[in-house]
Amino acid sequence: MASANGRKSIFITGAASGIGAETARFFSEKGWFCGLYDVNTAGLADVAGELGAGNSVYAKLDVRDRNDWALAVKSFSEATDGKMHVLFNNAGIGRHGWFEEISGDDNDLVVDVNVKGVINGVQACLPLLKDTEGARIVNTASTAGMVGSPRLAVYSATKFAVRGLTEALDAEFRDLDIRVTSLMPWFIDTPILDMGTTEGANVKMADEIRDAGQDVYPVSLAAQRAWDAAHGDDIHYMAGKAAQRAKFISRWAPGLIRNQVKKSVPSRD
Repeated sequence: MASANGRKSIFITGAASGIGAETARFFSEKGWFCGLYDVNTAGLADVAGELGAGNSVYAKLDVRDRNDWALAVKSFSEATDGKMHVLFNNAGIGRHGWFEEISGDDNDLVVDVNVKGVINGVQACLPLLKDTEGARIVNTASTAGMVGSPRLAVYSATKFAVRGLTEALDAEFRDLDIRVTSLMPWFIDTPILDMGTTEGANVKMADEIRDAGQDVYPVSLAAQRAWDAAHGDDIHYMAGKAAQRAKFISRWAPGLIRNQVKKSVPSRD
Protein backbone atom coordinates (compact mmCIF):
# COMPACT_ATOMS: atom_id res chain seq x y z
CA MET A 1 0.00 0.00 0.00
CA ALA A 2 1.24 3.49 -0.86
CA SER A 3 2.23 5.72 2.04
CA ALA A 4 2.54 9.46 2.54
CA ASN A 5 5.93 9.01 4.25
CA GLY A 6 5.72 12.38 5.95
CA ARG A 7 4.30 14.28 2.99
CA LYS A 8 1.28 16.54 3.40
CA SER A 9 -1.94 14.81 2.40
CA ILE A 10 -5.24 15.73 0.79
CA PHE A 11 -8.43 13.65 0.71
CA ILE A 12 -10.39 14.44 -2.49
CA THR A 13 -13.96 13.44 -3.29
CA GLY A 14 -15.16 13.53 -6.88
CA ALA A 15 -11.57 12.77 -7.84
CA ALA A 16 -12.22 10.70 -10.96
CA SER A 17 -12.72 13.67 -13.28
CA GLY A 18 -13.10 17.42 -13.56
CA ILE A 19 -12.01 19.69 -10.71
CA GLY A 20 -11.24 16.78 -8.37
CA ALA A 21 -8.90 15.04 -10.80
CA GLU A 22 -7.15 18.27 -11.81
CA THR A 23 -6.72 19.28 -8.18
CA ALA A 24 -5.11 15.89 -7.48
CA ARG A 25 -2.66 16.51 -10.32
CA PHE A 26 -1.90 20.02 -9.06
CA PHE A 27 -1.31 19.00 -5.43
CA SER A 28 0.69 15.93 -6.45
CA GLU A 29 3.02 18.12 -8.52
CA LYS A 30 3.56 20.16 -5.35
CA GLY A 31 4.70 17.03 -3.53
CA TRP A 32 1.47 16.15 -1.73
CA PHE A 33 0.10 12.66 -1.15
CA CYS A 34 -3.44 12.27 -2.51
CA GLY A 35 -6.41 10.19 -1.44
CA LEU A 36 -8.72 9.79 -4.45
CA TYR A 37 -12.38 8.92 -3.92
CA ASP A 38 -15.36 8.69 -6.26
CA VAL A 39 -18.07 6.30 -7.39
CA ASN A 40 -16.20 5.98 -10.70
CA THR A 41 -13.42 3.53 -9.84
CA ALA A 42 -12.17 3.26 -13.44
CA GLY A 43 -11.64 7.01 -13.52
CA LEU A 44 -9.87 6.86 -10.17
CA ALA A 45 -7.48 4.21 -11.45
CA ASP A 46 -6.64 6.42 -14.44
CA VAL A 47 -5.92 9.45 -12.24
CA ALA A 48 -3.85 7.37 -9.81
CA GLY A 49 -1.84 6.07 -12.77
CA GLU A 50 -1.13 9.63 -13.86
CA LEU A 51 0.13 10.55 -10.40
CA GLY A 52 2.57 7.67 -10.36
CA ALA A 53 3.24 4.76 -8.04
CA GLY A 54 3.38 5.59 -4.35
CA ASN A 55 1.76 9.01 -4.67
CA SER A 56 -1.87 8.16 -3.92
CA VAL A 57 -4.44 5.74 -2.61
CA TYR A 58 -7.91 5.42 -4.07
CA ALA A 59 -11.19 3.70 -3.36
CA LYS A 60 -14.86 3.80 -4.26
CA LEU A 61 -16.80 6.31 -2.16
CA ASP A 62 -20.46 7.20 -2.42
CA VAL A 63 -20.55 10.39 -0.34
CA ARG A 64 -24.14 9.66 0.69
CA ASP A 65 -23.04 6.47 2.48
CA ARG A 66 -21.55 6.88 5.96
CA ASN A 67 -20.19 3.33 5.89
CA ASP A 68 -18.28 4.14 2.70
CA TRP A 69 -16.88 7.21 4.42
CA ALA A 70 -15.74 5.19 7.43
CA LEU A 71 -13.88 2.69 5.26
CA ALA A 72 -12.31 5.39 3.06
CA VAL A 73 -11.10 7.44 6.02
CA LYS A 74 -9.70 4.33 7.73
CA SER A 75 -7.61 3.38 4.68
CA PHE A 76 -6.46 6.97 4.20
CA SER A 77 -5.44 7.19 7.85
CA GLU A 78 -3.37 4.01 7.54
CA ALA A 79 -1.49 5.57 4.62
CA THR A 80 -0.88 8.93 6.33
CA ASP A 81 -0.15 7.94 9.94
CA GLY A 82 -3.46 9.36 11.07
CA LYS A 83 -3.04 12.78 9.45
CA MET A 84 -5.20 14.71 6.99
CA HIS A 85 -3.97 18.18 6.05
CA VAL A 86 -6.83 18.97 3.68
CA LEU A 87 -10.29 17.51 3.16
CA PHE A 88 -11.52 18.59 -0.28
CA ASN A 89 -15.29 18.04 -0.28
CA ASN A 90 -15.63 18.34 -4.03
CA ALA A 91 -18.09 15.66 -5.18
CA GLY A 92 -21.26 17.17 -6.63
CA ILE A 93 -23.98 16.70 -9.22
CA GLY A 94 -26.70 18.84 -10.75
CA ARG A 95 -29.87 18.85 -12.77
CA HIS A 96 -30.55 21.65 -15.23
CA GLY A 97 -34.02 22.63 -16.42
CA TRP A 98 -37.30 24.21 -15.46
CA PHE A 99 -38.21 23.35 -11.89
CA GLU A 100 -41.34 21.40 -12.87
CA GLU A 101 -39.37 19.25 -15.33
CA ILE A 102 -37.05 17.79 -12.70
CA SER A 103 -38.31 14.84 -10.70
CA GLY A 104 -38.51 14.62 -6.96
CA ASP A 105 -36.07 11.71 -7.03
CA ASP A 106 -33.54 13.77 -8.97
CA ASN A 107 -33.93 16.67 -6.53
CA ASP A 108 -33.36 14.27 -3.65
CA LEU A 109 -30.20 13.00 -5.31
CA VAL A 110 -28.81 16.51 -5.80
CA VAL A 111 -29.47 17.41 -2.16
CA ASP A 112 -28.10 14.12 -0.86
CA VAL A 113 -24.81 14.37 -2.79
CA ASN A 114 -24.21 18.12 -2.62
CA VAL A 115 -25.27 18.81 0.96
CA LYS A 116 -25.45 15.58 2.92
CA GLY A 117 -22.28 14.36 1.24
CA VAL A 118 -20.37 17.39 2.51
CA ILE A 119 -21.79 17.02 6.02
CA ASN A 120 -20.91 13.32 6.03
CA GLY A 121 -17.37 14.17 4.95
CA VAL A 122 -16.80 16.66 7.73
CA GLN A 123 -18.16 14.26 10.34
CA ALA A 124 -16.09 11.33 9.09
CA CYS A 125 -12.83 13.24 8.71
CA LEU A 126 -12.96 15.50 11.76
CA PRO A 127 -10.93 13.17 14.03
CA LEU A 128 -8.01 13.13 11.57
CA LEU A 129 -8.26 16.85 10.94
CA LYS A 130 -8.19 17.57 14.67
CA ASP A 131 -4.98 15.54 14.96
CA THR A 132 -3.28 17.47 12.13
CA GLU A 133 -1.71 20.85 12.82
CA GLY A 134 -3.13 23.61 10.63
CA ALA A 135 -5.66 21.35 8.91
CA ARG A 136 -8.20 22.72 6.47
CA ILE A 137 -11.53 21.78 4.91
CA VAL A 138 -12.23 23.07 1.40
CA ASN A 139 -15.83 22.70 0.22
CA THR A 140 -16.72 23.11 -3.44
CA ALA A 141 -19.64 25.51 -3.64
CA SER A 142 -20.36 27.61 -6.75
CA THR A 143 -21.14 31.10 -7.93
CA ALA A 144 -24.67 29.66 -7.91
CA GLY A 145 -24.26 29.77 -4.14
CA MET A 146 -23.96 33.57 -4.29
CA VAL A 147 -26.77 34.33 -6.73
CA GLY A 148 -29.94 32.28 -7.16
CA SER A 149 -29.69 30.57 -10.53
CA PRO A 150 -32.84 29.92 -12.60
CA ARG A 151 -33.16 26.44 -14.08
CA LEU A 152 -30.57 25.36 -11.53
CA ALA A 153 -32.85 26.08 -8.61
CA VAL A 154 -32.22 23.04 -6.42
CA TYR A 155 -28.53 22.88 -7.37
CA SER A 156 -28.23 26.56 -6.50
CA ALA A 157 -29.98 25.97 -3.17
CA THR A 158 -27.50 23.23 -2.30
CA LYS A 159 -24.57 25.54 -3.03
CA PHE A 160 -26.07 28.26 -0.81
CA ALA A 161 -26.23 25.55 1.86
CA VAL A 162 -22.57 24.64 1.35
CA ARG A 163 -21.63 28.30 1.59
CA GLY A 164 -23.54 28.68 4.86
CA LEU A 165 -22.10 25.48 6.29
CA THR A 166 -18.60 26.67 5.38
CA GLU A 167 -19.03 29.99 7.16
CA ALA A 168 -20.59 28.41 10.25
CA LEU A 169 -17.94 25.71 10.61
CA ASP A 170 -15.07 28.12 9.99
CA ALA A 171 -16.25 30.00 13.06
CA GLU A 172 -17.09 26.88 15.05
CA PHE A 173 -13.74 25.16 14.43
CA ARG A 174 -11.55 28.16 15.25
CA ASP A 175 -10.45 26.60 18.55
CA LEU A 176 -9.62 23.32 16.80
CA ASP A 177 -6.96 24.87 14.54
CA ILE A 178 -9.06 23.95 11.48
CA ARG A 179 -9.96 26.50 8.81
CA VAL A 180 -12.98 25.92 6.59
CA THR A 181 -13.10 27.58 3.18
CA SER A 182 -14.99 27.22 -0.08
CA LEU A 183 -14.15 27.10 -3.76
CA MET A 184 -16.77 29.05 -5.74
CA PRO A 185 -16.26 28.57 -9.47
CA TRP A 186 -18.03 30.16 -12.42
CA PHE A 187 -18.65 27.74 -15.29
CA ILE A 188 -15.66 25.39 -15.49
CA ASP A 189 -14.98 23.09 -18.43
CA THR A 190 -15.86 19.82 -16.67
CA PRO A 191 -18.38 17.00 -17.24
CA ILE A 192 -20.90 18.67 -14.90
CA LEU A 193 -21.69 21.12 -17.72
CA ASP A 194 -23.24 18.17 -19.54
CA MET A 195 -26.01 18.06 -16.94
CA GLY A 196 -29.58 17.94 -18.21
CA THR A 197 -32.92 17.61 -16.48
CA THR A 198 -32.25 13.87 -16.21
CA GLU A 199 -29.43 11.47 -17.04
CA GLY A 200 -29.27 11.08 -20.81
CA ALA A 201 -31.24 14.25 -21.58
CA ASN A 202 -30.69 15.59 -25.10
CA VAL A 203 -30.51 19.27 -24.14
CA LYS A 204 -27.43 19.96 -22.04
CA MET A 205 -26.49 22.99 -19.98
CA ALA A 206 -23.22 23.29 -21.91
CA ASP A 207 -25.16 23.92 -25.14
CA GLU A 208 -27.05 26.85 -23.62
CA ILE A 209 -23.89 28.35 -22.09
CA ARG A 210 -22.14 28.28 -25.44
CA ASP A 211 -25.18 29.68 -27.27
CA ALA A 212 -25.35 32.56 -24.77
CA GLY A 213 -21.65 33.36 -25.24
CA GLN A 214 -20.91 33.06 -21.53
CA ASP A 215 -17.43 32.50 -20.17
CA VAL A 216 -16.25 28.96 -19.48
CA TYR A 217 -12.94 28.65 -17.64
CA PRO A 218 -10.34 25.87 -17.82
CA VAL A 219 -10.28 23.29 -15.05
CA SER A 220 -6.67 24.24 -14.32
CA LEU A 221 -7.91 27.57 -12.97
CA ALA A 222 -10.21 25.82 -10.49
CA ALA A 223 -7.33 23.61 -9.31
CA GLN A 224 -5.14 26.66 -8.73
CA ARG A 225 -7.93 28.29 -6.72
CA ALA A 226 -8.41 25.07 -4.73
CA TRP A 227 -4.73 25.38 -3.79
CA ASP A 228 -5.37 28.99 -2.75
CA ALA A 229 -8.39 27.91 -0.69
CA ALA A 230 -6.18 25.37 1.09
CA HIS A 231 -3.57 27.98 1.99
CA GLY A 232 -5.02 31.50 1.97
CA ASP A 233 -6.59 33.72 4.61
CA ASP A 234 -9.95 34.36 2.90
CA ILE A 235 -13.00 32.15 3.33
CA HIS A 236 -14.50 32.07 -0.19
CA TYR A 237 -12.35 31.66 -3.30
CA MET A 238 -13.94 32.63 -6.59
CA ALA A 239 -12.69 30.90 -9.76
CA GLY A 240 -12.95 33.06 -12.86
CA LYS A 241 -13.30 36.78 -13.50
CA ALA A 242 -17.05 36.35 -13.99
CA ALA A 243 -17.28 34.80 -10.53
CA GLN A 244 -15.38 37.76 -9.07
CA ARG A 245 -17.81 40.16 -10.78
CA ALA A 246 -20.81 38.26 -9.47
CA LYS A 247 -19.41 38.37 -5.94
CA PHE A 248 -18.81 42.12 -6.17
CA ILE A 249 -22.23 42.94 -7.61
CA SER A 250 -24.12 40.63 -5.24
CA ARG A 251 -22.49 42.42 -2.33
CA TRP A 252 -22.81 46.03 -3.46
CA ALA A 253 -25.79 45.96 -5.82
CA PRO A 254 -27.88 42.86 -5.04
CA GLY A 255 -31.01 44.31 -6.62
CA LEU A 256 -29.15 44.92 -9.87
CA ILE A 257 -27.88 41.37 -10.18
CA ARG A 258 -31.30 39.90 -9.35
CA ASN A 259 -32.86 41.99 -12.12
CA GLN A 260 -30.12 40.91 -14.53
CA VAL A 261 -30.78 37.28 -13.66
CA LYS A 262 -34.53 37.68 -14.25
CA LYS A 263 -33.95 39.28 -17.65
CA SER A 264 -31.63 36.45 -18.66
CA VAL A 265 -34.28 33.74 -18.22
CA PRO A 266 -35.59 32.58 -21.61
CA SER A 267 -39.28 32.15 -22.27
CA ARG A 268 -40.77 28.70 -21.91
CA ASP A 269 -41.40 27.08 -25.28
